[in-house]
Amino acid sequence: MMDYGIKIWGGYDFIIEDGKVVINEGNRPAIIDIVKDVREQGFKGPVLFRFPHILKKHVNSLFNKFNKYIKEYEYSGKFSSVFPLKVNQYPNFVKYLMEKTKGKNYGLEAGSKPELIIAMSYVNEKCSIVVNGFKDKEMISLGFISAKMGQNITLTIEGLNELETIVEVAKEMGPPYPNIGLRIKLHSSGIGIWAKSGGINSKFGLTSVELIEALRILKEEGLIDYLTMIHFHIGSQISEISPVKKALREAGNIYAELYKMGAKNLKKIDIGGGLAVEYSQHKTLHSINYTLDEYASDVVFLLKMIANNKGVPEPDIFIEAGRYVAASHAVLVVPVLELFSQEYNEQKLCLKEHNPPLIEELYELYNTINEKNAVEFLHDSLDHMESLLTLFDLGYIDLIDRNNTEVLVHLIIRKSIELLKNKNLSELKDIQNMIQERYLLNFSIFQSLPDYWGLGQQFPVMPLDKLDISPTRSASLWDITCDSDGEIAFDADRPLFLHDVDLKKEDYFLGFFLVGAYQETLGMEHNLFTHPTEFVITFDEEGNYKIDDIIEAQNILDVLDDLDYDVKEIERRLKQNIEDSDLIPDDEKKDVIGNLYLVLSENCYLKTIAGSKN
Repeated sequence: MMDYGIKIWGGYDFIIEDGKVVINEGNRPAIIDIVKDVREQGFKGPVLFRFPHILKKHVNSLFNKFNKYIKEYEYSGKFSSVFPLKVNQYPNFVKYLMEKTKGKNYGLEAGSKPELIIAMSYVNEKCSIVVNGFKDKEMISLGFISAKMGQNITLTIEGLNELETIVEVAKEMGPPYPNIGLRIKLHSSGIGIWAKSGGINSKFGLTSVELIEALRILKEEGLIDYLTMIHFHIGSQISEISPVKKALREAGNIYAELYKMGAKNLKKIDIGGGLAVEYSQHKTLHSINYTLDEYASDVVFLLKMIANNKGVPEPDIFIEAGRYVAASHAVLVVPVLELFSQEYNEQKLCLKEHNPPLIEELYELYNTINEKNAVEFLHDSLDHMESLLTLFDLGYIDLIDRNNTEVLVHLIIRKSIELLKNKNLSELKDIQNMIQERYLLNFSIFQSLPDYWGLGQQFPVMPLDKLDISPTRSASLWDITCDSDGEIAFDADRPLFLHDVDLKKEDYFLGFFLVGAYQETLGMEHNLFTHPTEFVITFDEEGNYKIDDIIEAQNILDVLDDLDYDVKEIERRLKQNIEDSDLIPDDEKKDVIGNLYLVLSENCYLKTIAGSKN
């Protein structure tokens, strides 16, 4: 059985039973069965499933681990958390996140005016709102409005100009005031492609000189009692624990010094995000070198040690773990439209009475290949193909000969893989690295996996069924955009093997996992492919799954409307062109217009290709 590393990245959110990926909740339904369910309802193309119970599980894990070490180390501060909305602002995420975390001090973090409006609208009562990022007077005023609504909001200062604006708005609007936080610019930085989020040259935060000036302003303006938090962030997806520990030591000492300088209500340290997710499917290529247990233990222990050494109160701990909470909750399911080698079959051979000698040899290889000589014959066939293609370029063989060359070589490839399928996959590595099957998938990498295209971020991918059958094809994945970057190429260091299926007889679906963080918010409408249709999957008291809150993929007119086209003008122009056409009989024009409107009302993904049913 091929498990595609599910025990490495799955966190027991998903497991394999009876050859299928199942959701480890309730009656453990298979994802493939839910896919069949929604397709019977008429939803084709790629789909996104959200699982709110996974959000609850991961938030509970955060609180349980931190509270475990708070108790073990007799730490006097409390643990709280906020979700950074930049990771996922979609309503079917935010509303369910807040619903599933009621009863905990679990709030929201905002970095823009629209995000702050979302936070003010959906945060649970008494839970924290933290506002980061650059702010203008209007955004700061929203913070004051939130405070007047009775919400527990903290405006984190990124620069002294923001503090001056807070003073100005406080005089205009009066109390109650929001809490004030100071983002500190650490010398410590993160690691990897997000390392620049921290460090002395980072975009955000106050230097030591600015911190002292901020303290002076707060005292002079009578706002020092509203300074309740310091905040730092050293990057997303921090793969090693050592930068976290270094940053904690620096931030802990800054907290202690500010407290001793008169900030007596400074009781919270927000350690930002960066808690990493394991994306790897391969045992030798782990994404992170620590566990949540180690992370929580180090944070609590180091802050307790610093506070005790400095003789200041042990601060409340805030964390903004967005990726850890959100990534696992969403699964992208994509239909396979075509396997490109399947166009090569014996019926496509056009052998002549007299063929070039190398083609005759290829035909002989195809008819005599067996398990013992499969590797040798495969190498010979690839060499013959190179020679024959050169002969074609030089004009010595014709297009029929070239067709026979390509068909025979692909037939030999398929037969050799079939003969060797019971061998260990590692024995096939050299062969599979030379010959990959190209799987055409009904989705856009730019829309649904932008971090793969932009950053090379790997996501776990696997078939949803047939997991009790050994896959035999080394896979390259192509999306349906007209862009050569829309490909996940075969990587011998991270090999992906899939099944050789006949799409005229059966459907084949791939699941992309851990896509719930950033992918939707960063996805771009390249070729005007928009978000897939999404479904929220919940469970009733009997453990049966329910499909809730369907948001359909946009139709073509909706997409054009988003680009500020006048869709009524488009409809008018198209209708007029049909009515004016001399190529369409008058009695058919009404039907043509009707067909046009049917297309305009559909989404942008493909319906069928090469006999598939997707």
